[in-house]
Amino acid sequence: MSIKESELILNPDGSIYHLNLKPQNISNTIILVGDQDRVEKVTSHFDSIEFETQKREFKTQTGLYKGKRITVISTGIGPDNIDIVLNELDALVNIDFKTRQIKDKLTSLDIIRIGTSGALQDHIPVDSFIVSTHGLDINGMLHSYKIDAIRNTDIEEAFVQQTNWHPNKAYPIVIKGSLKLEKTFESEKVHKGLTATAGGFYGPQGRVLRLAIQDEELNSKMDNFNFNGVKIANFEMETSAIFGLAKLMGHEAISLNAVIANRVLGTFSKNPGTVIKNLIIYTLNKIT
Repeated sequence: MSIKESELILNPDGSIYHLNLKPQNISNTIILVGDQDRVEKVTSHFDSIEFETQKREFKTQTGLYKGKRITVISTGIGPDNIDIVLNELDALVNIDFKTRQIKDKLTSLDIIRIGTSGALQDHIPVDSFIVSTHGLDINGMLHSYKIDAIRNTDIEEAFVQQTNWHPNKAYPIVIKGSLKLEKTFESEKVHKGLTATAGGFYGPQGRVLRLAIQDEELNSKMDNFNFNGVKIANFEMETSAIFGLAKLMGHEAISLNAVIANRVLGTFSKNPGTVIKNLIIYTLNKIT
């Protein structure tokens, strides 16, 4: 059965609706960044760029780095944008746009997030790197999909119990990242841990300006969460969505985080641009 036009939306030129991409425009190695200006900070290290396009916040460049073909895409902020990007990337490689049918042979992508983050442990300083072993979804987006086969209910239950999670909030979901990519990017100087993914920057991450939040103690509860040594290393807005959708679709995914703030100590990097640049170089060299 072919996929309806209202479900798989294509532009007049045959490209996928939001990303403005055709299948030949992307590599099987994808780097995701949030900020569209960060795309060129990655590709400035490339030997050459063969393709580029932009629609809304979704900017894409594909090129060669040390002979390896890599695609860099900006996602914008939040799990809702990740839902768009991951579904459309998967469609590009696993759906035939002419017949609108799922291909018999599926392609697995390597999806690598390079993002910024705030650490939730006092031993993880600003200007360091974190490799996410798991994504903790506290935003609810993944509940739209059938996720029972990929979630880690033991960690979820411990988190709900230890934080006294409010029943009116979306039930937490814990997804393991790609072990293959985790091994690729780990090193003695890189911290590892569970990454919490919120659906917003202010209240959902415990920040208070003028609005009172539902649980003023949530951040301290998350700081102290411990399940058999698994602790929450950092807080951001994309990782769990990437891990969950990638795993459902059969892709490999990992999240690499430049720590620009430590929420426990209240510190912020004096030069966040440098730590991001260093993480980009670290990532590219590990890929090749």
